[in-house]
Amino acid sequence: MKKLKIGAVIYAPRVTVIWEMIEEFFKENGAEIEGVFFKDYKLQVDALMNGEIDGAWNSPLAHLDAHLRSDGKDKIGCMRDTDRDKKTYLVVKKGNFEKVSDLKGKTIGFGAIDSPQARLIPINYLHQNGIEYGKDYTEKRFDIGVGLHGDHVGGEKDSMIAMVNGEVDASFCLSTNYDAWISDGTLDKNEVEVLDKTDNFDHCIFTFNPEVSDEDIKAFDDIMFKMDYNNEKEKEIMDLEGLKQWIPGRREGFKQITEANEYLGNFLKEFNSEQ
Repeated sequence: MKKLKIGAVIYAPRVTVIWEMIEEFFKENGAEIEGVFFKDYKLQVDALMNGEIDGAWNSPLAHLDAHLRSDGKDKIGCMRDTDRDKKTYLVVKKGNFEKVSDLKGKTIGFGAIDSPQARLIPINYLHQNGIEYGKDYTEKRFDIGVGLHGDHVGGEKDSMIAMVNGEVDASFCLSTNYDAWISDGTLDKNEVEVLDKTDNFDHCIFTFNPEVSDEDIKAFDDIMFKMDYNNEKEKEIMDLEGLKQWIPGRREGFKQITEANEYLGNFLKEFNSEQ
């Protein structure tokens, strides 16, 4: 395997630490990679398309961006076991609403403008349920960490708190965030309820430039697959990155983010032009 340059967005300080550890893991397995860091996903996809990096650890939206910019010629690598079959909850205060259609004419809270799980996929979900963007509800957005594609959960969390405080009638969040916020007391289980949920979707995935050979991508994946949660040193990497096993990537889990981009009139094109 040639030395691959792999992009990662610094959404939190631990990102650089994680990639130092992954670089060392590759050396221990007879190969080398170089982590290259970016402040946001647009810059990372720019670098991927320009051939400045070989691969990128991409959000769902960044993966779609690379797919569209490469005319579908991008290649994919592995993903975390925790990236498959994610879902977003539609959360309301208990007793306020009985069905999704009750939200027509109401104010709905969302995370950052570019968050797949807390805005884009939810907007498409509402559309699928006959509630149209820009017509049937008032959007209240919480734009924290714009450019990080929802990796910064601040906007998602602020929207949920706004719902509790009565500033919005409903809000969206990842099911795993909802469970965590119920567990730590951010949300009171006696006060809120899940009205509905989106269909399952996939999250982060390694995306590669079309010029990278299939053999090098396979070699990269094969080393990642060796990471063992039962090994104390490797478990530390996996805990920091939020997984127990690296698994093969797949494309079918990005249907919802693709539909959301199209429903919003090629959201990515407009969003990228403003960055």
